[in-house]
Amino acid sequence: MFGLHSLLEALQYQAFVDFGYLMLLIYFVAMSGVTIYALIQFHLLFLYKKFHKENPKIEYKQYEPGDSNAPFVTVQLPMYNEMYVAERIIDYVAAQEYPKDRFEIHVLDDSTDETVQIVADKVAELKAQGFNIEHLHRVNRQGYKAGALQEAMPQAKGDFIAIFDADFTPRPDFLRTTMAYFEDSKIAIVQTRWEHINADYSMLTKLQALQLNVHFTIEQAGRSYGNLLLQFNGTAGVWRKKVIDEAGGWQSDTLTEDLDLSFRAQILGYKIQYLEKLGSPAELPVDMNALKGQQFRWNKGGAQNARKLLKLVWQTNKLNGIQKMHAISQLMAYGVFLWVFIAALSSIPLSFAFQELGISTHFLSFSVAGLFAVASISYTANITAALNRNGSPSFWEKVRFFGLFLSFLPISMGLSLYNAIAVIEGLRGKVSAFVRTPKYGITEGKGSLGKASYMAKKISWITYAEGLMALIFTGAVLVGLKTGNYAFVLFHSMLAFGFATICYYSIKHLRFR
Repeated sequence: MFGLHSLLEALQYQAFVDFGYLMLLIYFVAMSGVTIYALIQFHLLFLYKKFHKENPKIEYKQYEPGDSNAPFVTVQLPMYNEMYVAERIIDYVAAQEYPKDRFEIHVLDDSTDETVQIVADKVAELKAQGFNIEHLHRVNRQGYKAGALQEAMPQAKGDFIAIFDADFTPRPDFLRTTMAYFEDSKIAIVQTRWEHINADYSMLTKLQALQLNVHFTIEQAGRSYGNLLLQFNGTAGVWRKKVIDEAGGWQSDTLTEDLDLSFRAQILGYKIQYLEKLGSPAELPVDMNALKGQQFRWNKGGAQNARKLLKLVWQTNKLNGIQKMHAISQLMAYGVFLWVFIAALSSIPLSFAFQELGISTHFLSFSVAGLFAVASISYTANITAALNRNGSPSFWEKVRFFGLFLSFLPISMGLSLYNAIAVIEGLRGKVSAFVRTPKYGITEGKGSLGKASYMAKKISWITYAEGLMALIFTGAVLVGLKTGNYAFVLFHSMLAFGFATICYYSIKHLRFR
């Protein structure tokens, strides 16, 4: 009997050890994925800095405001239920410093609410002023944004198509600057950098700006300067119309039709001209549920495009090895949230297995390289980037950045569950509707959510799950402190704070009435 009892204890201990090693392997693989992603981003930082060191001043070409030789352009404004911003974007496009007879405006309106009448009234007003503008209203919303763009193609008279989402406020020189780059027949797209008209509205918008600045400096510009594949961002850019047709047109089988078509065009041998210095201001989401919806669409669409395009990228002979590596990395980058969530879950049992496995917690230090890369990239994008800066950043600007960055890390971790689900759905090929990100006409100095329409009205099951995650990681922190297993206390504290914050604001930003 004693021997049987000892055998059972030995088997239980061995099972515990085996489980510990399994969690160690899962955690190592997940954190390796995150670290590799960060180091590839670090290479983009190198390309970015190298270019700016060799080219300290960038001068852009432009057409003169009244140049009658300027190419004819069709400006498409796809929108769906945008009552707060529809009129604004139409006015901004009409204010372009471009010959009035050299561009037309097509409002691609799939709306089902007051937006339809708002657009109709504004279009009638501008027509009376001599503008070439049409209101193209659909009632079926087939194919969502991609469907609207593709359906409107035959009605576009221009050889070039500029696209703006409804929340943008393009600068008056947008067309005369971007159009000057199509003299090169290999340029398929001219993409501009997003700016933010409400970056300082709240902590939520500040953190979004911090993240997006990385994409529109280090990522987009770094890829451009390194002759790598980059992406059309769905808005604030201009397409050569014939390339859209050659590349297969707008397709609605992914939620990020912009990434899809721009990759297909570049695989054909065309290029994207990225104008880092030309900003296109836009409105950031101001409520948590809108932000989560946007993140879900971007991550699921990215995973769908990985399924669709990875084989095409690998097999093409139009790209060299470095270009393929970065293109594959870009398509797979959306999986970083999945890796973060897997690492988070596996770290809980692993934190109590280190001692039994006889492994030093110094093993975890390899992930510091990834953290250093992320911090360096973010610092360059938000502080030292040569976007609109004159002179050196002040001490308080640096302090503000590090405060935001230390807040950004746990909030990003808190989004890992939501975005991991999006990635899994995308990889599985699950079909879902294109849910647009509602905007409310909010700028730095004015605007409030109040009882605005378009806000979510019920709590998602994922929000409940995020609350549960907050409790689980809070418990892990308390147990770790009590038992002296400090290896993951900081990591678990960040996760607890991140999930709790996401859950809290997801409920706070509901419109119950």
